[in-house]
Amino acid sequence: MILANARLPEGRLADVEIADGLIVATHAPGTAAATNETIDLGGLLLLPAFVDGHLHLDKTHWDAPRLPHVEGRSVRERIAAERIQRHQVAVPIEARASALVRTLIMNGATRARSHVDIDNDVGLDNLEAVIRVREAFRDWIDIQLVAFPQSGVTSEAGAPDLMAAALMAGADLIGGLDPAGFDGDVKGQLDIIFGLAEAFGKGVDIHLHDFGETGAAELRDIAERTIAAGLQGRVAVSHAFALGTIAPRLFEETADALARADVAIMTSCPPSAPVPPVNALRARGVTVFAGSDNIRDCWSPYGNGDMLDRAAIIAQRHGMFTNRELGDAFTLATSEADKALGDPRRGLRVGAVADLVAVEAASVADAVVDRPPRSLVVRAGRIAAERGVPSVALASIQVAGAPRAAETETEAQMRAVEQALRAELGARR
Repeated sequence: MILANARLPEGRLADVEIADGLIVATHAPGTAAATNETIDLGGLLLLPAFVDGHLHLDKTHWDAPRLPHVEGRSVRERIAAERIQRHQVAVPIEARASALVRTLIMNGATRARSHVDIDNDVGLDNLEAVIRVREAFRDWIDIQLVAFPQSGVTSEAGAPDLMAAALMAGADLIGGLDPAGFDGDVKGQLDIIFGLAEAFGKGVDIHLHDFGETGAAELRDIAERTIAAGLQGRVAVSHAFALGTIAPRLFEETADALARADVAIMTSCPPSAPVPPVNALRARGVTVFAGSDNIRDCWSPYGNGDMLDRAAIIAQRHGMFTNRELGDAFTLATSEADKALGDPRRGLRVGAVADLVAVEAASVADAVVDRPPRSLVVRAGRIAAERGVPSVALASIQVAGAPRAAETETEAQMRAVEQALRAELGARR
């Protein structure tokens, strides 16, 4: 494949040559050898594909009737409400997750990390459903799965055994939740999480909503355990609201500990929480990356699965206005997220995996500000979507429990014939 007349992020035009799923060369416009498949981008901006570093595929109500939001004054109350409401969603997890995954891809994301609830109510059912979705879409998006003990680790009977079973069943990472604020047992929860990570050779991604000095102490504890377990570069903390609530000296101490341990921080930048200061963390060497978090579920009726939109939300919240700052916000949903998820092989360079997105914008900064529609999405050198329309291969993916997203013209004709025959047979009876 040749992507001709592509505008690269640095501004110059080039013909980008792709073979065997990789970028193999960039040529001056019009100088690349002819191929069977040449797409003239006509000056569209070519970008690396996006990464959604944190979402919940088992929770989403995407393509399902919206349920009224149930309020809760604390994380514990919200979890209790969801344990009831999640059984009221009319559409199976496989269908909802498939619809959202398809949307992510059409929006230009070809990597994602999804946390999946593991508790005594659902057991491994949610995980098994999302694994089926992950496997069905494997050719179009890489999905990492986190075994997420949302109902507690030490306070939920049997949770450690369930999490171990989840890792054996196909989860890629072990999760956690507010060791102090939820379980009230920092040492007990972290002993279990890091013990499982070491035993199974898995990474860690912990939800941490605890504020102030309590949350900061947990972050430093996580950093120390990361080094002790030899898990540098394989541990992330999601949300880490404490980093937005502590005094400067304590912030510097905590950020430096995270940087030494190579513990990454995920932010979705919710409007109602004291979020981690992105620029200050990056200045002290901490990897920060972006995720959608909840997308139209029991926790939030908002979300659209668009990581360009998320980059703009983060930039706006943190006052990132210059072209350089807008470019930094963009990296949170691309290269920094790739680093946090453990795969630096993507990008717009020779030898990188050809996961690419073309948009109508003059620069990366313009793309973040304007959030233009995705004109082209390429996954490992194959077209995934054009102008909001999925490829036939992507549209036709089926997952057990999920309805078909689309059918070919031939299939539609066959279905019409079948319906006519059934109607005729019915009339004869």
